[in-house]
Amino acid sequence: MLKNYFPTWHVSNIYEIDFEKLKAIGIKGIIFDIDNTLVHHGDNSNEKVDAFFAELKKTNLKLIFLSDNSKERIERFNKNINIPYIEEAGKPSPASYLKALSILQTSKSDTVVIGDQVFKDILGANNSGIKSIHVDFIKLNSEKRIGVKRYFEKIILFFFSKSKKCKKGINIKIKSSDKQKKLFCQRNALFYKISVAKETLKRHLKNFFCNIKFAHRKSSEQLPVLVWKYESVLIKTGKGIDPQLQQNKAVNINLAAKKINGIIISPGEVFSFWKTVGKTSVLRGYKKGRVIINKKLIAGTGGGLCNLGNTINQLVLHSPLDITELHFHSDCLSLEKEHHIFSSGTSVDYNYIDFRFKNNTDQKFQLLTWCDSEKLYAQLRCEKDIDYAYDLEEENRHYEKINETYYCFSKIYKVTKDKNSGKQISKDLIRDNKSEVMFDYSLLLNATKNNKKSEEL
Repeated sequence: MLKNYFPTWHVSNIYEIDFEKLKAIGIKGIIFDIDNTLVHHGDNSNEKVDAFFAELKKTNLKLIFLSDNSKERIERFNKNINIPYIEEAGKPSPASYLKALSILQTSKSDTVVIGDQVFKDILGANNSGIKSIHVDFIKLNSEKRIGVKRYFEKIILFFFSKSKKCKKGINIKIKSSDKQKKLFCQRNALFYKISVAKETLKRHLKNFFCNIKFAHRKSSEQLPVLVWKYESVLIKTGKGIDPQLQQNKAVNINLAAKKINGIIISPGEVFSFWKTVGKTSVLRGYKKGRVIINKKLIAGTGGGLCNLGNTINQLVLHSPLDITELHFHSDCLSLEKEHHIFSSGTSVDYNYIDFRFKNNTDQKFQLLTWCDSEKLYAQLRCEKDIDYAYDLEEENRHYEKINETYYCFSKIYKVTKDKNSGKQISKDLIRDNKSEVMFDYSLLLNATKNNKKSEEL
């Protein structure tokens, strides 16, 4: 009967499995095959597989390897993973499967077998009364032929896909972002442009009908008191960073900085990045720099102005001015040699993704922004001394891998202190950070290894 060879579930590879869903239906233990399930036959484990098991261990599921291979081969594979194993298992004999249950201290009903061979892994699981997940066997691109059994497996899996068992089975797959319903703006380039035009028009209408008093007056005379100053490098270098786009970014920032330089924000007024800078177009001299669209770094006219928006955000965070509109993108666009809080991450995009702040104090403030020697300089000034000092603190900044994507996590606080006594007045969370790493993962992995070596020394 073909049903004796049917798995409980079928997925393309182990990375498609939602292990939290398995836990939710009562699974406590997992029996893994190795060859052609986790790696190509005979290969050692690799960084991807090691990372997979490191994450899987966090779920508290009980894990074991069950393989027909020798002890030496399994120990070589298991070196960095370090979970129990049974060698020379003699699959599909139920004896080794039942031994695995004994080691895991789980039962037939709360354990699942994961393997690529229908006539060994899956048949052995069925003979033992254990649920199973069949994965497609790992095949190298250079391999032109497969064994005869593989063709019979294809036939069995075809009938399985048409069976009631398959149709009624609980879905254990992680939903692929490609299969999720796309937003209108994500479907193609034309729809994206339409969406941007719609949002831009909406912002124009909102600005026209609102009663906000926008700052617009500029002065060449500097206000006397320096509140905060900040500078950043315009041209970044490194693996995967296009030098021409960096040069273009410097041109774009210089143009926009001149528009902002000297602007006065009087009491009750609101500074708007885009009301001040205006539209970034080729006719106005703007070039193609890096922009983030749908979580991808691409070239776009006016790209790089997020750097300027972020710099102004730094100034405002060190003042009593109130931010009224702020948007974030990833603050991991490149690997920093020395991390600085909010060195990036502020997002601006004409004109509907704006950066705004309001002056609710009783005195005037002034922004100064200019470029020189491939650096961006900025100052926030006011008429008289302010009573408080402001600083930023970041806690628990670290990287985590989630479903093959690396993210940076941290919590960023604005700390207010009395200038005279130094006493802390407040500590407010301003960003619960989860930023997708946008640079080459190999740089991050190499940096992590080098840090570990330094610690050991």
